[in-house]
Amino acid sequence: MGVALGLSLGLTACASRPTNVLLPVADTSPSSSKVEMLVATTRSRSANPAEMYTGERGLAPSFADITVSIPPASVRKVGEVAWPKKLPSNPATDFAVVRAEEITPETAKGWLSAAVRKSPDRSVLVFIHGFNNRFEDSLYRFAQIAKDTGTDSVPILVTWPSRGSALAYGYDRESTNYTRNALELLFQYLARDPDIKEVSILAHSMGNWLALEGLRQMAIRNGGLPAKFKNVMLAAPDVDVDVFRTQIADMGKQHPQFTLFVSQDDRALKVSRRVWGNIPRLGSIDPEQAPYKEELASNNITVIDLTKVKSGDRLHHGKFASSPQIVQLIGARMAGGQTLTDNRIGLGDTIVQATTGAAAAAGSAAGLVIAAPVAAVDQNSRENYGDQIGALTGSQTSQKTSAGCSAPTASAKDCKK
Repeated sequence: MGVALGLSLGLTACASRPTNVLLPVADTSPSSSKVEMLVATTRSRSANPAEMYTGERGLAPSFADITVSIPPASVRKVGEVAWPKKLPSNPATDFAVVRAEEITPETAKGWLSAAVRKSPDRSVLVFIHGFNNRFEDSLYRFAQIAKDTGTDSVPILVTWPSRGSALAYGYDRESTNYTRNALELLFQYLARDPDIKEVSILAHSMGNWLALEGLRQMAIRNGGLPAKFKNVMLAAPDVDVDVFRTQIADMGKQHPQFTLFVSQDDRALKVSRRVWGNIPRLGSIDPEQAPYKEELASNNITVIDLTKVKSGDRLHHGKFASSPQIVQLIGARMAGGQTLTDNRIGLGDTIVQATTGAAAAAGSAAGLVIAAPVAAVDQNSRENYGDQIGALTGSQTSQKTSAGCSAPTASAKDCKK
């Protein structure tokens, strides 16, 4: 099977999703949540208001003020985008746009200033989507992330010209390069704005290349990165590991706290690796293996290995957003600024740590409850919290096996490596 055919079969993540869903509807559901965001894009404006922006490249960056309505928890699971089954969207059951207005750069600056002053910590969260995303894909995914993480940060969506086609991989990659300067200009503005006290960045897949290049350019131009750029979260980065080494080096020693989400079963990155000459992609490395373990430690990069985490994403490429535990973990990471910990500790431990706050007993118990599903498949978490999770969830207490494995309802067969 050729690479092109493999891409078409393996990366058709949004083939069955509806289109033209962005025509604003009346805000008819008082119980729905609202996510107000600023959109910065290098996409071309669409003549169709229900599409808003195409996958083609605009001549200059443009901005939009968009509000997405998210249905209540009774009809939607955490990590899920509730796409409408028919149009127009129903805010009581679907994600729906209730406001969408293209605005000038000056109006965008005023919008951002007013929004930041309302934020408790004067922070912003910049999200950069990945390959094969139409505009509505990136908009609704970010709205879901902003809601499910519980962040108080002002949401800024950076959306670059992706054609939303599995066969447009080369075009999409060049579109990230096309957007580098525009992203750096945005970063420079956020750095200069005195009202903004903290900037977090969350990038996914190919969007990580754009995020890293924007930060690299900024660091080279300014002689370093501003201290207010606190957190950079790299989710399933479709980035050459050798190139990543040079990007980090160019940023200098005083770079933000990087958190890297990897998954060795990421099918999309396996295809990407074939496209790029069989060089490992950063998002699918084994962080316990040399030379990665030593290099990540020397650059103070925190790694969260999601290989054992299950989600509804059949490509295992979007776990960071579709797994309830992980989106809550991301929210806690931004809110508390915790270092999530090293690779030896289990993923369940990082969830507990992120929800504990100031080591309050109630927070620790809540963290253990959230971590329980993860501990069932994560050996490190089983070993560290087996007894406590078993007690909290009412399951059998942990059993010791001849292999030394500890887990709720564990058996020697279950614990073989």
